[in-house]
Amino acid sequence: MTSPGFRSLGGLYGADDSNESPSTPRAWCQAAQKFTGDLGSKLYALLNVGESEKIASQTTKGSTENCGCNKPCNCSRGNPDFSYLYSTDLLPASDGDLRTMAFLKEVVDIMLEYTVKSFDRSTKVIDFHYPNELLQTNNWDLSDEPETLDGILLYCRETLKYAIKTGHPRYFNQLSTGLDMVGLAADWLTSTANTNMFTYEVAPVFVLLEYVTLKKMREIIGWPNGVGDGIFSPGGAISNMYAMLVARFKMFPEVKERGMSSVPRLAAFTSEHSHFSIKKGAAALGIGTESVVCIKADERGKLIPSDLEKRIVEAKQKGLVPFFVSATAGTTVYGAFDPLHAIADICKRHNVWMHVDGAWGGSLLMSRKHRWKLDGVERANSVTWNPHKMMSVPLQCSALLVREEGLIQNCNQLQACYLFQQDKHYDMAYDTGDKALQCGRHVDVFKLWLMWRAKGTIGFEAQIDKCLELSEYLYNKIKDREGYEMVFHGKPQHTNVCFWYLPPGIRYLEDKDEKRRRLHKVAPVIKARMMEYGTTMVSYQPQGNNVNFFRMVISNPAATFEDIDFLIEEIERLGQDL
Repeated sequence: MTSPGFRSLGGLYGADDSNESPSTPRAWCQAAQKFTGDLGSKLYALLNVGESEKIASQTTKGSTENCGCNKPCNCSRGNPDFSYLYSTDLLPASDGDLRTMAFLKEVVDIMLEYTVKSFDRSTKVIDFHYPNELLQTNNWDLSDEPETLDGILLYCRETLKYAIKTGHPRYFNQLSTGLDMVGLAADWLTSTANTNMFTYEVAPVFVLLEYVTLKKMREIIGWPNGVGDGIFSPGGAISNMYAMLVARFKMFPEVKERGMSSVPRLAAFTSEHSHFSIKKGAAALGIGTESVVCIKADERGKLIPSDLEKRIVEAKQKGLVPFFVSATAGTTVYGAFDPLHAIADICKRHNVWMHVDGAWGGSLLMSRKHRWKLDGVERANSVTWNPHKMMSVPLQCSALLVREEGLIQNCNQLQACYLFQQDKHYDMAYDTGDKALQCGRHVDVFKLWLMWRAKGTIGFEAQIDKCLELSEYLYNKIKDREGYEMVFHGKPQHTNVCFWYLPPGIRYLEDKDEKRRRLHKVAPVIKARMMEYGTTMVSYQPQGNNVNFFRMVISNPAATFEDIDFLIEEIERLGQDL
């Protein structure tokens, strides 16, 4: 018997101890070891499942055997000339295995180089060019004729050259930042599997991992024994729309077949600081944006419960039927957490579905130090939670969790007979595709599951606590620093730190209207300079009556105290002449 480990590669590269067909798992993985080292060994260990020592014969040649690049050459078989190769020369082409391995190794090398550079503070966060410059300097038109693999590799490099390094320690622009290595590996594997999440028969492991992971998330929310339902969707906006869809079905199940004409005019309620997806969902579902009532928020951005109850009563008096309240756990701009217990009491009194949009703040449930900010979430009927934000799971990874088991299925299922045959030989409960509005559904769970196994809950907790510690550090550094003014007073509840930078030229202006007019232009100019220099990125926006201000958010596990110091100094450097 041969060792379960790798044998010599001589059979493929000149020795005479292998007569295997290049199509067998061993031959493939021997090639893999040639190009990927220990990774190839692991591939071989996975694929070598006790195959017989009787293997098909393969004529072997020396290390100068032609590579198969469609021209007379002396290329090593392991180093084909991609300038003469096309995609049709790769698998499933006959004898395309070695060329495929060589091509994918080049692609992996490109990705690994980019990944390493992403964490190098001496590199730019962005190599910024204006849209017309990129269009003029790059020929991105699609053609009728194929290009060589050499050209394809060039496009791979150029695409990453102009991409924003979202894993860079000084990238603070969005709520989704960072680049986790285990998550990245899981994303690669998911694409390799290239399957669909609609049935157990085509995605057995991924379906079960989704079942396990969603159950764990429901337990963390506080629903007893993790009972309930859930689904991964393409982002928090779609998760929020699912919640509104299910809430409407729960109150008026006839709407599924008879449409909006069968129900009275509905009313939904959410904070004036909530995410725009609540109104988008109402528009998409035919409820209408005018039926979404925006509730007043206090100076910290938290929904005011008394105004919520007042507006619900008013809606009833006008003949509307309140059916949905969306509370926010971590607003997009201020990072505010609505008072969930008070909102739950109101929803219970008026028999209204309570949803919690925890896309941004839901991950604080993983932290024993900070989960109190979501007290009352266990009373919600549904929760949106985006692990691709504070947990740094690669995009996209968003879950809708629902307390009532079977409700999503009843709301959305149509039992297409070509997919969801009722006489299958396994438990049909694991065919989860009929819960989704989509037919084709991407595998989003594996990234989260594998990262959770790698870090454990305590690892995610430490990561989240560190980000909040950095935000408090920034707040303490600038709250009394000359030239800075906080948008609201008090320590932020989330990692959102909102502030104005007042350059020396406007710092002491007495004309308030002129000062306000000029201050409105400061953040956009500094942001543009950040991008042109490529040193860092942070977002800005107006809010209500407030002129443009910086909204600093920290979700990147690579960020340090030194990166916060750099940001402050860079803002001052770029804005000193304004």
